Amino acid sequence: MFMIVAAVPAQAQTGDASPFETLIPGVELTDTEIPPLASPQNPEEIAFSAQTVEYDGENDIVIAMGDVRMVRAGARLRADRVSWNRRTGAVEASGNVAIRTPQGETAYADVANLTDTLRDGMVDNLLIVLENGGRLAALRGARVNNVSTLEGAAYTPYPAVDYDGNPRDPSWRITAARIVHDPETNRIRYSNARFELFGVTIMALPAFSHPDGSAGGTSGFLVPDLRLSRVNGLEIGIPYYLQIAPNRDLTITPRVYTEVLPSISANYRNLAAEGAFQIGGMITYGTRRDINPSGGLTPVGDEDVRGYIEANGRFQFTPYWSVSGSGRLTTDDTFLRRYDISRDDRLRSTIAAERVGRDSYFSIAGWAVQDLRVTSDAGQQPFAIPVIDYRLRMNEDVLGGTINLQANTMGIVRTEGQDTQRAFASAEWNLSRITTMGQQVTLTALVRGDVYHSDENADTLTGLYRGEEGWQFRGISALAADIAWPFVGEVFGGVQRITPRVQFVVTPPLSNLEVPNEDSRSIELEVANVFSLNRFPGYDRFEDGARVTYGGEYALDLPRFSLRSSLAQSYRLNNERTLFPNGTGLAERFSDFVGRTEVRYGRFLALTHRFRLDKDSLELRRNEIDFTVGSRTTYAQVGYLRLNRDITLNVEDLRDREELRTSARVALGNYWSVFGSAVVDLTSSQEDPISQSDGFEPVRTRLGFGYEDEGLEFGFTWRRDYDDTGDARRGNTFLVRFALTNLGR
Repeated sequence: MFMIVAAVPAQAQTGDASPFETLIPGVELTDTEIPPLASPQNPEEIAFSAQTVEYDGENDIVIAMGDVRMVRAGARLRADRVSWNRRTGAVEASGNVAIRTPQGETAYADVANLTDTLRDGMVDNLLIVLENGGRLAALRGARVNNVSTLEGAAYTPYPAVDYDGNPRDPSWRITAARIVHDPETNRIRYSNARFELFGVTIMALPAFSHPDGSAGGTSGFLVPDLRLSRVNGLEIGIPYYLQIAPNRDLTITPRVYTEVLPSISANYRNLAAEGAFQIGGMITYGTRRDINPSGGLTPVGDEDVRGYIEANGRFQFTPYWSVSGSGRLTTDDTFLRRYDISRDDRLRSTIAAERVGRDSYFSIAGWAVQDLRVTSDAGQQPFAIPVIDYRLRMNEDVLGGTINLQANTMGIVRTEGQDTQRAFASAEWNLSRITTMGQQVTLTALVRGDVYHSDENADTLTGLYRGEEGWQFRGISALAADIAWPFVGEVFGGVQRITPRVQFVVTPPLSNLEVPNEDSRSIELEVANVFSLNRFPGYDRFEDGARVTYGGEYALDLPRFSLRSSLAQSYRLNNERTLFPNGTGLAERFSDFVGRTEVRYGRFLALTHRFRLDKDSLELRRNEIDFTVGSRTTYAQVGYLRLNRDITLNVEDLRDREELRTSARVALGNYWSVFGSAVVDLTSSQEDPISQSDGFEPVRTRLGFGYEDEGLEFGFTWRRDYDDTGDARRGNTFLVRFALTNLGR
């Protein structure tokens, strides 16, 4: 049974234009134009529209002309003229023919002979645009049961024209006597094929296949990895991609080296309705050498299994409850550097269950850290098991303000060190108002009760961190008033804002030294915390006494230009001794000056400067600059950091250092680029007695060039590392990368 829709002009429909509209010359086509007809529910029915229709009753032939559109069971046809033989089911389409399958493929031709399923048939001078944008062109082609067989064909991922509408030659293509595309297996298979790069035949491919880029690809080999380094020699990795299911895959990469034994790595990924996770790792057999051999002797290690494993994931089980986690673990301190996986010197692992409500938050988490630094002591590394945190924001106003409640508990255990358990409960009241004069006034009141238990306190080397062994109790209360007064006005065709700010904080004396310090050790005075209620970074230390903090911010916004600058200092109102060590900028009654300046000009220029000035000499104790200039394709970046704080040795975790970071990329034409980067340690022994740098010690340099377009990416990179750590030796590394769109698996 057939249903023929009345022959009327096609109605225009709105919708986003398909990318094919500008990339296929001579064809005006959008998603809604093939055709704007609903597919009949009965798969035996055909809906069509045209400007004119002729009917040959004797031969039962329908001839439709003028913007003809047909649809059946999700298959769609558009042409200038269609002749449909209702007896034989033959459909002949001519003139700007476009056929789209339910799978999303579109075929273009001048003439097509089809069955009335609109799926099978013969086509001359065929162009098929795959769902992912890949293109198959052929002198002739046939489709039977959705399988396309093309004769005298070629495949390329490139459109026929560039973004300016000019004809373009593809960077690469595969030509073949025959190409078979099966949407069920998502693969394209070739017979007697050749691979051409920039018009030059590179290799013959008697029998070859690759995924068509849909449904996440299929199993197969990926493009090999190739690199050359001083430590491992020539390295070749041959990844194999295994698609286990549409939502699960596994990539296995065996690697061979000329200087060490082979290795194998794997990465498994899983996507579910509730979330996703992945797990990966690498394993080999080799020599583990001491990261810090005594007496300057050449380290001699033992043969053993070496490896690394990492995993991360997140699952959202309900709108409120989620579980997330990540883990990283290695067999020895230098494995990651030796095999060029990572240069991190600490690996964190954590797992947490969280409930996020409209006015509440609950979390139970665990933390572990593997320290890979030369000076680390594995027995002193803490395990936080568990960390429980609950917060509640009360909706009812109390004296015009809001109350936030918090309860927190944490357990710290070490294999060879101090163990600490902590719990506290707090209530914080906040009132924020804008006065009739435009002043922003914020009042804060805090009460908190702490309970601690610790043992083996003598194992903590720094006395200020130990606390007293056994049970300890502490009560905390604080009052604060924060006043900001913004002045806004027009200037230079834009808007400027000047905002003076002052804050008063009062906290009664506290017994800070009686409780252990696990999370408030690394102190850094900066703009982000100078107005904080507690300028210690954690919960174990709380700043007591009375103080006033004052400063201001300037902001200027012009077309394509913005400026932000702030400066602040604090003054302690009493003479009592502070817990802040010398060099932190908070040890005396007047603090150091801290500030930040940020300048932006469109997307072309960005400059950020963070600094801390000595209150007496105005010497820069912290000087940090990040500067970026250029466009997305051609740019330069410079980063400079100098910490000159003279913090007491073995008290703070932050040592003095000086470092310079640079990187640049220059685009050459539309596709070529050169790039480079360098990291230089400028720290001298005068700044840090532990440092072995002479004041100009390159850490890592990189230089390379690359080519990248829509379907091809290749490049060459040279990198030199200057650090000798265990068996991760200094030397050169050369990396070659080559990737083709949709090829390699």
